Amino acid sequence: MPPKNDPGAVSYLILRTTGGEVGNSSALAPKLGPLGLNPKKIGEDIAKSTKDYKGLNVTVRLTIQNRQATVDIVPSASSLVIKALKEPYRDKKKVKNISHDGNITMDDVYEIARIMREKSLAREFSGTVREILGTCRSVGCTVDGRFPGDISDEIKSGEFECPEE
Repeated sequence: MPPKNDPGAVSYLILRTTGGEVGNSSALAPKLGPLGLNPKKIGEDIAKSTKDYKGLNVTVRLTIQNRQATVDIVPSASSLVIKALKEPYRDKKKVKNISHDGNITMDDVYEIARIMREKSLAREFSGTVREILGTCRSVGCTVDGRFPGDISDEIKSGEFECPEE
């Protein structure tokens, strides 16, 4: 029989779920059962904390200590860009091949870059902004009515000024 887990020890569990939906508790059970947690209750907690990201894939980090779990959302650049587009919720089972052809402002891009700065591998803030512009390009949206790749090229050449932080 495997050794029991120390209840005072802090353990982390990282999951990828659809925001605002109660996940399949049978998928959570093998991960949460050995830690002495109820998968159905944790699934409801995850759904409650991710309701702002309804319909989007979100990474969630569970911090477990003394058989108590706290849910933290680990934002990804794509989910933040799609959230900034303010699109209505679509059911993934009914609507396939969604194209996000909206428009966001450069201030939204700066805000997303500030959130993602700690995860970014860029040395300067302008590099993080260019990473977010690349995500906007892959999502399919425009920034201030322009193609994100053009803005990224202008930042690299020095024609477009980025704030320091």
